[in-house]
Amino acid sequence: MSSSGELQAIDSVLIVDDSSVQRRLGAALCRELQIDRIYEAEDGMAALALLDTLSGAPGLLIVDLEMPKMDGPELLDALSARRIRSPIIVASSRESALRHSVEDMGTALGLRILGSLPKPLTYASLGALLQRQPETARTPQAKAQPVDPEELRTALEQGEITVFYHPQVEIGTCRVRGLEALARWQHPTLGWVPPDAFIPVAEEHGLIHALTLQVMDLAMAQAALWSRHGLDLSIAINLSPLLLNRADLVQEISEMQSRHRLRAEQVVLEVTESSLLREVAIALGVLTRLRLRGFRLSLDDYGTGFSSMQQLTRIPFTELKIDRSFVHGASERESLQVILRSALDMASELGLETVAEGVESLEDWHLVRRYGCTMAQGWLLAKAMPGDQFEPWLQQLRTQRAKLTI
Repeated sequence: MSSSGELQAIDSVLIVDDSSVQRRLGAALCRELQIDRIYEAEDGMAALALLDTLSGAPGLLIVDLEMPKMDGPELLDALSARRIRSPIIVASSRESALRHSVEDMGTALGLRILGSLPKPLTYASLGALLQRQPETARTPQAKAQPVDPEELRTALEQGEITVFYHPQVEIGTCRVRGLEALARWQHPTLGWVPPDAFIPVAEEHGLIHALTLQVMDLAMAQAALWSRHGLDLSIAINLSPLLLNRADLVQEISEMQSRHRLRAEQVVLEVTESSLLREVAIALGVLTRLRLRGFRLSLDDYGTGFSSMQQLTRIPFTELKIDRSFVHGASERESLQVILRSALDMASELGLETVAEGVESLEDWHLVRRYGCTMAQGWLLAKAMPGDQFEPWLQQLRTQRAKLTI
């Protein structure tokens, strides 16, 4: 196995394991993977004491779970308190579900978890995991600071809000069926402002209606342009829960769709189940009227709440979007595979199309293809992009088809 950029970046490793045999094995594998400096500790307390003597944190930690004095989870907690930023691999002979729970714990603590491996370690398994770049280590995203509502109001008035598009690829044909429209704000001095910094502000300060209509207008105009270029694509647009209590929303969307000369079925309106927990009767009325007019309805982030199945019985959805938390990495977790397969089987029985979010690796792609998912969306295929970059990107997708259809 040739060393990648990730392997070259790791010049030291700390192996924490109470078994001297396992430590020697890990050290030998690391040397084969061209990691020069290797430290060993027999438990968590010894590891912390060793870290105190080093001038800098090791480039990698391999942490066993079952150890005397201080076990693996306790050590992860202590590493978080010390703000250790080194990538971490969890290793254990215990069942995979337990290892994955510790991965989740470490991620929740803000640690950079590369993944987990069964013991004994092997050259192939350790090397494959180390191919992951540090940026792909599982760490929670920093929460964006909310923006000033008056600045957002000005941005809406001055047209600073733009739209990026995230392609949705049909798994059976590798053809793009549609794109999700995502609001983006390029601030004149702050640069790109993340959506989670301004969308909650828009909802809190009565700007979400104007923001949604502006995004919708831009997205429909772009879809109409693609249609003139011979590309028959759907456009998916998120609806805030706060908009579903507006009876005039149906007419506003219909008039915009007619003005841009799109077919109603080209417009997919995405709602989360939380959208339907407020004024239920009004929300049901709005959504059923939109469906009667031919618009497609998508239940977004399926599986992240408690009432998804109930909503599927109440709303005439045409599509189910599986949240990325049940997709990315599911090939390594049997429990996620069961949930993912069950959701896709249920959607098939209900006659719904399905979109898997968070497809970021070939393993993700092959899994959702095997389970019969309709479409995939994620960084393996493309990141969200400005509208003028989509048609050039289509050429790149054609070069990807060989590996996607294996």
